[in-house]
Amino acid sequence: MKLPFDYYLNRDVIFLAQDLLGKVLYTQVEGEITAGIIVETEAYFGEQDKASHAYGGRRTNRTETLYGLGGLAYVYLCYGIHHLFNVVSSVEGEPHAVLIRSVEPLIGKEIMERRRGMPVANAAITSGPGSTAKALGINRSYNGKDLTGEEIWIEDQHIQYPTDQIAAVPRVGVAYAKEDAFLPWRFFIKNNKYVSKPNTF
Repeated sequence: MKLPFDYYLNRDVIFLAQDLLGKVLYTQVEGEITAGIIVETEAYFGEQDKASHAYGGRRTNRTETLYGLGGLAYVYLCYGIHHLFNVVSSVEGEPHAVLIRSVEPLIGKEIMERRRGMPVANAAITSGPGSTAKALGINRSYNGKDLTGEEIWIEDQHIQYPTDQIAAVPRVGVAYAKEDAFLPWRFFIKNNKYVSKPNTF
């Protein structure tokens, strides 16, 4: 059920951002396994995308992971506070990525509650990319990890959402990207309480 390596080599990052909805993201941290159903994503279209860290061919120590072969974790620190987890996709040298914005808690809920200091009934526990990463125990040490390994991986458990249940709207917090800020590359499951705000369209 673990997604195979070939899955991540797909060069259509917009398709992947939608296809990852319903897939289950797992982590294993010091023997503790947690997992959540992916309910919100954002696509970042490499060097052409003004919202991407790799826009214009920008290669730095931070972005180098994006240029690797699909199937790696790209984790960076946002505002010096929140770790954000991205799925690197496509072929080597083509820095596409999907930001995992929110998951619906599935396994290890009591572990997530401990990490976040709140009950799993509170949607804020995994609402938004920073909250999701913290609940799943993802930090910078996961940057560059193989998504087919034993520390972080994604499974297909045949959770499907009909097309009319999936919203496609502009991404969050990318006003600096000018016209690219309006691209409808944020995808989420309508009426799922764990989706981050704004969750209307």
